[in-house]
Amino acid sequence: MSPAPANELGYKPLDGGWGWMVVFGAHISIGFAYSTPKVLSIFFHEIQENLKASSSEIALIPSIMLAVMYAGGPMSSLLVKRFGSQPIVILGGLLCSVSMITASFGDSIVYLYLCIGVIGGCGLSLNLNASLTIISKYFLNRRPLANGLAMAGSPVFLCIMAPVNQYLLDKFGWRGSLLILGGLMLNCCVAGALMRPVVSHRKPKKVGEQPNECTKPKISCMNNAKKFLDLTFFKDRGFVIYLIGNIMFIFGAYAPIMFLSAYAVSQGVEEYSAAYLLSIMGFVDMFVRPGTGLIASSKCIRPRIQYFFGFAMVFNGTCHLLCPLIKSYAFLVAYAVFFGVGFGMVFALIFECLMDLMGNERFPSAVGLVTIIECIPMLLGPPVAGLLVDIFDYKYLFFMCGSVIVAGGLFIFVMNIYNYYMLEKEKPAEVREQNQMTIENQDQGSASA
Repeated sequence: MSPAPANELGYKPLDGGWGWMVVFGAHISIGFAYSTPKVLSIFFHEIQENLKASSSEIALIPSIMLAVMYAGGPMSSLLVKRFGSQPIVILGGLLCSVSMITASFGDSIVYLYLCIGVIGGCGLSLNLNASLTIISKYFLNRRPLANGLAMAGSPVFLCIMAPVNQYLLDKFGWRGSLLILGGLMLNCCVAGALMRPVVSHRKPKKVGEQPNECTKPKISCMNNAKKFLDLTFFKDRGFVIYLIGNIMFIFGAYAPIMFLSAYAVSQGVEEYSAAYLLSIMGFVDMFVRPGTGLIASSKCIRPRIQYFFGFAMVFNGTCHLLCPLIKSYAFLVAYAVFFGVGFGMVFALIFECLMDLMGNERFPSAVGLVTIIECIPMLLGPPVAGLLVDIFDYKYLFFMCGSVIVAGGLFIFVMNIYNYYMLEKEKPAEVREQNQMTIENQDQGSASA
């Protein structure tokens, strides 16, 4: 099995220093990006009654938001490449704030789709991709730990914002809550200010080594699009395995979070206690992500990180399969704890595994392609789950999500065994081919002599 890819940036990352401030900024930015669609579920019941919407219709709000966040990956990567992470995260924070403030004046479900889903999703997309990209420029050896700390922003903000949103809802209603939430999201602009560009120490090229710009053809917009939607990734067997497993996970990942509070209320749990289930999950997740990043950085796990990722998915899906058997609040708390463990493990590894496969240089293009494909299961998963709730019961939602995620985890685990076997099998053939070419070159040199 091959080790983690070597650095391809042309300079040695600091693996610390100001990089930890960048991680702190990414922690805030990613925290808002991933927690906002989840904590909006606190407002679902009030919005549903006010706008006369069904469960599947109301589930489309965070679903569209997440889908747009993922679909905007290539454009976000392009903007980060052109302008750097700092201004892009600041712009994303402004868009998120505007989306919540304008949504507070909404009087139809379609209006909320546009404001929260489309505008807010665009802002979250800019925040997420820019934050992940700059971490890969500041860290190499400690990158799993840095990613784990940054991704811990999601559970930290989920833990805090779930009871805060319930309090705001009781005091100001869902409209006033969205207005205040819009003001809070301006903190993403502060986070973006911390993400100053990396100062690399490349050796300057000699004059004779400089490319002749006059002989270069002008790069068209189409060529730029091809660069950030690089379809040659599909020739990489490891990338395809990662993508298929990821699609299955994303389809079932968010619906259990969005409907957890409503499910608890349907079981007779008081509203504040139901909201605290999200906080419990977030609190556990908060420690699991950096802990998983620390474990993934170890010499034992780092070369086997793809297997670790598959195990995390299976663990997560198994929790959902067991949830419908739970009847008491105490067991719901236990479910929230194990859910936090599984969810935190997966999201601490989800982008690190892609970096491990693609390397630093190809990661921005790869994450753009992955996120735009994942927007489809992201868009379909919660509404399908909401439809199951409308037609049947909550337990079918958890059965569907759990079975899909477990299948995805097993797929990643088994197919990576095959992938690494094939890589080992193909390696000698490549070595033999190189040796044969060397012998032929030596023979030609001897003949000419």
